[in-house]
Formats: sequence, C-alpha cells, structure tokens
Amino acid sequence: MISFSTCWNSNRHSEGVAVISEIRGMGFDTIEVSHGLKVSLLPGIKESLLGGNIQISGMHNFCPSPVEIMIDAPDCYEFTSHRTYDRKRAMDLTFATLENAASLGAKYVVLHMGSIPMTRISPHLHKLLMQGRGDSRKYVTTKLKLLKKRKALARRYLERAVDALELVAGKAEEVGVIVAVESRSAFEDVPNEEEMIMLMSKFEGNPWVGYWHDFGHVQRKHNLGLLDHEQWLATISPHLIGCHLHDVQWPSRDHRVPLTGSIDYDKLMPYVAAEKPLVWELSPSCKKSDIKKALPAWITRFGS
Repeated sequence: MISFSTCWNSNRHSEGVAVISEIRGMGFDTIEVSHGLKVSLLPGIKESLLGGNIQISGMHNFCPSPVEIMIDAPDCYEFTSHRTYDRKRAMDLTFATLENAASLGAKYVVLHMGSIPMTRISPHLHKLLMQGRGDSRKYVTTKLKLLKKRKALARRYLERAVDALELVAGKAEEVGVIVAVESRSAFEDVPNEEEMIMLMSKFEGNPWVGYWHDFGHVQRKHNLGLLDHEQWLATISPHLIGCHLHDVQWPSRDHRVPLTGSIDYDKLMPYVAAEKPLVWELSPSCKKSDIKKALPAWITRFGS
C-alpha cells in the first residue's frame, strides 16, 4: 500500500483540507500524518477523512507537534534522556499521539526511541566520504572510535528505551494501535541494529510492537560501511510493520524522491510484503513535478 507523509507540505498550509487536497492532486489517496503537524491542521484532516477524500495508514510520533516547540523536532523529547522531565514529556506526548491515531483510524504509530549523549562522530565519516577518503586510515580509525565509544555508553540508554517501550506497548494495546520502532540514520541513535534485534526478541509475540524500516536511514548507514542494507532487511523483515520510502543522494542526503538516488530498490523490495504500508516521506524541498513523475514509475516497477 502506497501512502504519503504530510511532512512534505504541512508547514506550507494553514488548513488541513488544503494539505490533503495538494497530496490528492499528486495521485495519492492515503496519508501518514507526520510529526511537526500543527494542532490547527487536525480538524481539516479529520474532515477530509470523514468525507472520504483520503485514507490514513498511520501516524508519526509526536503528533501533533508539542505546542511549546516552534519547529518540526521529533526528537525534542527522548525516552533515553537523563532529564526526568523530558522522559515524562516524551511519554505523555506519545500517549496523546496514540490516542489521536486511534481517533483517526490509524493502524500504527512510528516511534523514535532516543539517542546516546555523545559527541556525534557519524558526520565526520560522511565528511571523509565526500572527500573521497572512504578507504583511508583516518576513516577506519574514526569508524572504530564511533563503534567503541557508543558500545561503552549504550547500556543505560538502551535500558531506558526498553522501559519506555514496555509502557508504550501497554497504551498501544489499550487504544488498538501498533507501535513501530523506526530504524535511524545516525549510529549514535537508539536502537542500533543489534539492539533492534534484542528489542524485537523481547517483544516477540506482542502484536502491538514491531519494526519500521526507513530505507533512506538504513542506506546512509550502508554507505558508511556500518551495515549491509539487503542483509539487514532480510534479517529484520519478520518484524516489519511498514516502511518510509525515499532515496539518498550519495552518501547522506536523504528524503529525496524515490528512484532518483542510490538505493537499489530492485534488490530490496522482495523483502517487503505487498500489504505493508510504503510511506513516501519526502523533504519539503522535493518538487511536486518530480513526485508526480516518480509515482507511476514506481507503480510500473513495483505495483501499488
């Protein structure tokens, strides 16, 4: 099922009906209501849903955006934070998102779990790749530093993520909406791939918890040599709830229009069951004409 995220155009409109109208005009009949959405847009989106003008696949935490945050910042509050207030605020906002999702008939909510508070090393790897130094000793030593430092710090923050997910899973069951833990683009984020396997094993058999595959995020890690995209998707696919679909201009500019970048979708799509939602999650900078051109090309190659 193809869906389209409101992250592409919600900031350009003051009425929810206009958000939906623009998305419908490009050929999409299903949306994911994304983070960053102003609360003032929800009535118009509900109106469009009730009027049969659009369907909803799911929602991305936090939705609507926290009123005290002036920009689109899905990681403004993290379950892994050392601040008790931030962890509680993240939980309260997530519970509210799940309730909103249920009221709109959404099937899932996509979650970010948090991060490890460490100096970001991943950007240095991207910079070295851009300089053509991906095979250099400097690149190897920088990557090893990232791996070692993260491993040394990870335990406490992973425990906080697990504790939070247990509470969120209970709320998900209460309202009847699945929570899907998203793959992230930065290796400093929680969970990494090893930790994701652990999380999915811990919640094995719980129908309200699963995995959300972001093609662009995983491709960025693939480009850094931190994983093999195909191998990872093959491993995690039994837990798959759905996917964020976008492309990557090598090595790290993601949220581009599908089929315009470096992701080998022909190799990867066989691991995604046909009924899983494929949400086009695009940067607001993507041109409408490029999106309208890519949609039929995608349907011709992979179906709708």
